[in-house]
Amino acid sequence: MVASTVERVTDHTSASANHQIMRGIAESIRWHAAHPEGIDRRLRELDREWDIERTLETNAATLAFTGVALAYKGDRRWLALPALVTAFLLQHAIQGWCPPLPVLRRLGFHTAREIDTERYALKALRGDFGPIGPGPHDHDSRASHALQAARL
Repeated sequence: MVASTVERVTDHTSASANHQIMRGIAESIRWHAAHPEGIDRRLRELDREWDIERTLETNAATLAFTGVALAYKGDRRWLALPALVTAFLLQHAIQGWCPPLPVLRRLGFHTAREIDTERYALKALRGDFGPIGPGPHDHDSRASHALQAARL
């Protein structure tokens, strides 16, 4: 079965890990609603954050290259490592799941969509798209409105 591109990682992540990640994003938005002076810094951090796809690709390439280098240095059995890693990478590309995925998600690695949700909610709080929600002193409602706007 070929998974859709947009939701393939979240569909293959445990509900508790997905909930923990979304709770972290919501907490960030609530905090920044009360402390708007930190929004620009957080946006810069999000611009540098590696999403789960980039992390998986980098890890797979590193392990595959290591296996080829070790096989070249002496023992051809090391070629099993790049074969296994590329099989996992293919499985992830088709199904949206591979063995490292649950571990990386529990460690808090976000999808590009999750990063964008936080980014656009922060921009909404900052006023980039015009006024949102209730007055500036109602931080929780402003955070909820910003998250809702980012998810649309």
